[in-house]
Amino acid sequence: MIYSDELLAVAKRIFWFGTPEEALEFPKRFLTYAMTYASDEDIEILRKYFSDADFKATLDDPAPGIFDRSSWAKWNEHYKRTPVPPFPRRQIPGVDPPTVPDFFPSKSWNRKCNNTN
Repeated sequence: MIYSDELLAVAKRIFWFGTPEEALEFPKRFLTYAMTYASDEDIEILRKYFSDADFKATLDDPAPGIFDRSSWAKWNEHYKRTPVPPFPRRQIPGVDPPTVPDFFPSKSWNRKCNNTN
């Protein structure tokens, strides 16, 4: 597929660990990275190539393990999805998600455990 130089440049900034072409090969994965790491300027460029429906579809079924909590909240609020749905979690066959510990507890929990303010 042939992509514009503008789109390839954005893909290179967002998907720094692979080629722009690899980034764009899987649009949902690419948009998940974009919605997490892209600058406002990059998002404006991406809006020329991806529709609101594409961004919403990414929220409906994001590529696993990419979104951070603040980006997840920001984009759901942007599309008026309130209350914000639960943060997506990876699905691992044979593992019951409620039994998996949170390896990244909130900062307030860390302060409580360490008795710091």
